[in-house]
Amino acid sequence: MSTPLTFSLRVNNDLDSAQYLALARAAEDAGIDQLWVSNDLTYRFAPALVGAAAATTSRLKLGIGLMNPYSVHPAELAMLAATMQELSDGRFLLGLGAGSGRFLEWIGIDQTKPLSRTREALRAIRALTSGGSPGAVEGAGVGWQEDARLRFAASDVPIYVGAMSPKMLEFAGAEADGVLALLFPPEEFSSARARILAGAHRAGRSAADLDIPACVWLSLSDSRADGDRALALKLAYYGNAFSPHLLGQAGLAQSDFDPAAAALARGEEDAAVSAIDNRMLSLGISGDVDAVLARCRSLIAAGTSHLSFGPPIGPDLLEAVSLLGSEVLPRLRKDLP
Repeated sequence: MSTPLTFSLRVNNDLDSAQYLALARAAEDAGIDQLWVSNDLTYRFAPALVGAAAATTSRLKLGIGLMNPYSVHPAELAMLAATMQELSDGRFLLGLGAGSGRFLEWIGIDQTKPLSRTREALRAIRALTSGGSPGAVEGAGVGWQEDARLRFAASDVPIYVGAMSPKMLEFAGAEADGVLALLFPPEEFSSARARILAGAHRAGRSAADLDIPACVWLSLSDSRADGDRALALKLAYYGNAFSPHLLGQAGLAQSDFDPAAAALARGEEDAAVSAIDNRMLSLGISGDVDAVLARCRSLIAAGTSHLSFGPPIGPDLLEAVSLLGSEVLPRLRKDLP
């Protein structure tokens, strides 16, 4: 029998509190398994959003993707994770990563040694949430004293590592419970998965020890044109900020997005959308139900059992979630033998 499919949503913490809570309820009603919210600096505080969602949902797993060990100390990350696990009756997922160096610069933090800092934080959080002290754990960082322990009973919290670079992917495979690797285009899943499993294999682990979602941008609508348009606007804003390496894998360059970005800056949305061609649009998954199903099925065929959909999700967020629940998820689950 095939492995059951897992479905998750990833949203940004630019949603206001009412929108986020409405989304959490809609996601649970639609049969979504996990809901992740970012903790990007200067927007709403993700732990507060997740705490509120824990009180208004009963089944949905709730994640923060991602917290970083630069602006929040690993001891406080452990406190947060353990408290959220308590509040949610065991439904909390901690996303951990180095964060955005550019955002950290805003608040005067230099993002040094991102791989080492992420590894140390993961090991320290694991030690603390299992009742121990990081001081007794190799590679958990320096300066921990024996008294560095949680003063309340905590249960283990699944830790997902946000990874893009080959070394971070391999580390995540070796030590994390799950790996959040944003895929541009979605078909990069196979190569990212291979990197993750290479790290797992060296650590004596297997694919069964890990949750490896195919993390893609999705824009779903009952109109293919509307679905494509919402993704095109997202790409017009972000495209020329993607890493050259990432874009090169798709045969693109940052400069390819400059006309769309310039049009969007002038407030000319139609011109921005027209400047996003099919190669650029293929960095995500967009369109109507049939178009989305086709790309999702190709990812399942490539080996994923977890599809993770990120913003915009659709021109109307709640309508897109409803479509996922009524049309996309049931048909993908029906495909399984």
